[in-house]
Amino acid sequence: MANNKFERFLKHRQSLLLQYKMGDLTKNEFIEENFNTIERLGIKPFSRVDNIKKAIYNYQYYNVLAKFYYRQSRDYPPGSKQRRYLLSQSESCYYEKDKVTMSLLKLLDYKNIEAYFVKVKSKRLKNKLFEIVIYDPDALMEINTLSIPFGGPEADNVILHSKNKTILKRLREEKVFRDEKKRSVTDSYINQKY
Repeated sequence: MANNKFERFLKHRQSLLLQYKMGDLTKNEFIEENFNTIERLGIKPFSRVDNIKKAIYNYQYYNVLAKFYYRQSRDYPPGSKQRRYLLSQSESCYYEKDKVTMSLLKLLDYKNIEAYFVKVKSKRLKNKLFEIVIYDPDALMEINTLSIPFGGPEADNVILHSKNKTILKRLREEKVFRDEKKRSVTDSYINQKY
């Protein structure tokens, strides 16, 4: 049953990505619909991430929650208890997302990966946000057994984002990080405010 819910979430997410790409959903609506799907299905993250599918699912799960809580925090005045609480929830989910990103990179043994800083409009993300593109054909084959591409709205590969300095350091150590700024594969998504 959990695996069925897992696949339903990821397939529905892909449908939402398509709607977003076609302009039928705003970024806020896309985030909210993903969150509603998690709530409706009653799904939780895998406690043990021992394969690529679980890692991708957990990444998406925590990413959805982090963005949702961040978006909700903006409905409250700066410094308010509600805003601080929601920002704390968001940061906690981003932390979990970064942990699963590290797990995924280890599962892939840092092979067929390219990473670089992305060009962003946000001052908060400038020189901090980097993109990880996974080109691994075996990993993509395992993921695509669900018949779902796992990149962003404009991607065919697996696309991950982070600001985590530990991940950045590890990518550099593994010589898969290019010290240059590039346009993100998911540029229109990451540069749209929400």
